[in-house]
Amino acid sequence: MFMKATTTILFCFLTMLMYSQEFVGEFNKVRPDSASENIHVHQISTNPNSTTFAIWVKRKVKIHKHENHVEHIYITQGEGRFHLGSTTYHVEPGDLIIVPKNTWHGVDVISSNPLRVISIQSPEFKGIDRIFKD
Repeated sequence: MFMKATTTILFCFLTMLMYSQEFVGEFNKVRPDSASENIHVHQISTNPNSTTFAIWVKRKVKIHKHENHVEHIYITQGEGRFHLGSTTYHVEPGDLIIVPKNTWHGVDVISSNPLRVISIQSPEFKGIDRIFKD
């Protein structure tokens, strides 16, 4: 009985482990659509726990919030003024911004080249939890 239960638990654990890991390579080869006027979003990965995007911003992202999502934003290119709640930060490559759910945020690009970020939203983001500030 103990052996059967142990085998079943091990099988379930290995199955979950196998399906919970995902490798996404060659991020630097992903390119924005040259026709985009301001923002280009490329979905890299999604699952029920999180969604990962590569995002290019030429000018700005308007102030908005996500009521049910936490967002981690890693800057890989460009510079900007990132508005988080009532505070504004200068951001550049290597910076990480963690946006709690229901927190107003947005960015103004201040560099000549677009701001490129990796955005990870949790749980899975389907594009409907975005509320813009008037």
